[in-house]
Amino acid sequence: MKKVISASRRTDLVAFYPDWLSACLKLGRASFFHYGKRSEVRVDLKPERVHTLVLWSKNFQPLLDNRHGLREAIADYAQVYFHFTITGLGGTFIERLAPAPAAALGQLPTLLEIAGRPERISVRFDPIVFWREGGELRTNLEFLSPLAREISRLSITTVRFSFAQWYRKAVARARKTGFDFYEPGREEKEMAVKRLAEMASEHGLQLWCCSQAEIARLPGVKASACIDGALLARLHPEGEPASVVKDPTQRKDCLCTEAVDIGSYAQSCPAACLYCYANPRLKTD
Repeated sequence: MKKVISASRRTDLVAFYPDWLSACLKLGRASFFHYGKRSEVRVDLKPERVHTLVLWSKNFQPLLDNRHGLREAIADYAQVYFHFTITGLGGTFIERLAPAPAAALGQLPTLLEIAGRPERISVRFDPIVFWREGGELRTNLEFLSPLAREISRLSITTVRFSFAQWYRKAVARARKTGFDFYEPGREEKEMAVKRLAEMASEHGLQLWCCSQAEIARLPGVKASACIDGALLARLHPEGEPASVVKDPTQRKDCLCTEAVDIGSYAQSCPAACLYCYANPRLKTD
């Protein structure tokens, strides 16, 4: 069975490593070291061996501009599926290197042309963040309304979300930068999800929760398999089957099916979003 290739959950390859990604796709193979491990990982990327290429990014502009021939490189693959993260926080101190919301939304029409159909684009309103600033509690929650309005115009209906999970490294980063994050309680999250579901329903969107089982059980929400072999098989232009086995390398609450991720935490991310679990490249000044 052909493999699903993920590029990548571990770092934003499209935004910050388009040269490396394009070179790998053109060569038909990827070789890399996992962060903290000495053994080299090698992955066959020949188009005839790949069922779907799944691209994750907060900024697809390098792809749209064909930097390093990346747009040409993905054209050899039978199917490309896009996870586009747009939280409304781009350009702020929380996501300082992500494009501003208007710029991110402006990428969608061309991305849709490349995808071929709107079902191959998942918009990730992920994560939802709460913080205190100037004595007030703030959040990006209400950005879903304008986001929903714009993506529904393009017939994109899939929205995935989760609440920020403050891992130890993210907590340390927040404290270092003076970011006063707020962790909402269960009741507050339920109220937030109710509001999200109302906004999604108003625009005919499907709301999926990523890796937070207790939230996914709430009304108006479904548990997400962000890489869904059954869906990718239905969308495949030749109807090729894909694995529907749960990916054993992912978290317990993650429902993703098997895929091979070609990113590495050794490829540190310059974006350094304050909540991120990955390996950020922090500013030194």
